[in-house]
Amino acid sequence: MDDESRPAAEARTTRRGFLARAALGATATGLAAGAYPFLEARWLRLTRRTIAVPRLPSSFRGLSVAFLSDLHHGPFVGLDYIRHAIDWTNSSRPDLVLLGGDYVSASPRYFAPVCEAMGRLRAPMGRFATLGNHDVRESGPVCRSELARVGLELLDNRGVHLRRGGDRLLIAGVADLWTEEPDVARALGEARDGDAAIVVSHNPDYAEYAPDPRVSLMICGHTHGGQVVMPGVGAIVLPSRFGRKYAGGLVQAPAHPVFVGRGVGTSGPPVRFYCRPEIVLLTLV
Repeated sequence: MDDESRPAAEARTTRRGFLARAALGATATGLAAGAYPFLEARWLRLTRRTIAVPRLPSSFRGLSVAFLSDLHHGPFVGLDYIRHAIDWTNSSRPDLVLLGGDYVSASPRYFAPVCEAMGRLRAPMGRFATLGNHDVRESGPVCRSELARVGLELLDNRGVHLRRGGDRLLIAGVADLWTEEPDVARALGEARDGDAAIVVSHNPDYAEYAPDPRVSLMICGHTHGGQVVMPGVGAIVLPSRFGRKYAGGLVQAPAHPVFVGRGVGTSGPPVRFYCRPEIVLLTLV
């Protein structure tokens, strides 16, 4: 090869190398972009929030409450991931644990192992659960039986008073809105207007249908934060009749504030986008 043709040949070689690297990079980027939603679905985080609770007694100020919902143990959400969530919750040393329902997907055979895992949760002031729509549809009786077997107290349209330093705080739960008959009045019982009451409802829409001024704070799951959220657009699909109002975080319902967690697992395909799964640790003030 003469000296004049050598630069042209080297240029062609360099160009071919560049194009090959570019094609490889584009393929890798495409694969990474395609894989990311599956990775985010297991990119669990601990969300810490401090929330002002109306009428909260002085003895309960600073109470730490761990909230887990929508674990969805099933074909797409394995026990190792759920155990990781349980261990992380325990390491945060909450005073109280609340469970917001939808513990399984696809089959009632998943209740026993997920309840066994949740039974390892530790909190000195108690561990309380409600049922979600998936639990009732798969088998409400089996879910109730397994929760009782591992010592998790079910708040099914009922409440329990916690006591500390001469004060009391009502922790209550309601049945699922879509599959059963929630009754907040029954759950609150004889609570007075001056009492503080924390109510767990799987579905946040219930806050719109049964406003009760005795509720100080309602804590919910169900909507998963939308699970797939497009930046600048918002959640693509939300299982709520109130648009994106109850997608996640702290919002104001007609009679009281509502905190909505994004959930630990996923419903359907194991994907999330711009909406990481979360354990919630609330500090009440």
